[in-house]
Amino acid sequence: MTSIRPSQVKRRSQLARRHIELGAEFEHCSNLIVVKDYGSQTEVDQAKKLGLADLSTLPRIGFKGTGAPDWAAYHGVTLPQQPNTSAVQKDDSLVAKLSHQELLILSDLGVTSTQIERLEDSPIAAQTYALPRADSHCWLAVTGNQAAEMFSKICAVDLRAHKFANGEVAQTSVARANSIVIRHDLGSTPCFYVLTDASATEFLWDCLLDAMAEYTGAPVGVSALRTLS
Repeated sequence: MTSIRPSQVKRRSQLARRHIELGAEFEHCSNLIVVKDYGSQTEVDQAKKLGLADLSTLPRIGFKGTGAPDWAAYHGVTLPQQPNTSAVQKDDSLVAKLSHQELLILSDLGVTSTQIERLEDSPIAAQTYALPRADSHCWLAVTGNQAAEMFSKICAVDLRAHKFANGEVAQTSVARANSIVIRHDLGSTPCFYVLTDASATEFLWDCLLDAMAEYTGAPVGVSALRTLS
């Protein structure tokens, strides 16, 4: 049992029960609750090898439309140069360009970035509309030196380093679920953010754990990811 429970906040991950069953320790992060760790003293080492983290309670949003890129740039967003690439922002949030007219913005792991909140509070431009990615998509992170090899079993794209560089984005199938995969390394450790339809959250989590079993992969908390970054 933990002193902090997912039921204490309005927004919680669809995987909350699984985390509790795994002995997760939760922490408040801004006004959210995330999995800090699962009680292991070796989670950083696990994350370096092959780990799976649930980031679904962290802030994220999308913007789409012909006016979206110029509007975002006007409000201080550093835009990736090409579609299917991403750019780290000054406040450590991450912006992925899914097409010439669509952006996906993800919070930093400590939820200290202000860009999402600032954009949400800014008057929307003509020919631009917001996409509620926090409601529509789950957000998982697969980390470790064996991650790309593991993905070869369930992903349609070759995610090895010489094929899929840090900062690249793939809109592809993961375990037959339409997904957005963003390579966002944590220091020297490969990290892949995976976002897919929220209705497939539990399915994708289970499929990833199943695919990771061969490599002794395991769930890790956000604390290990922060240490690596």
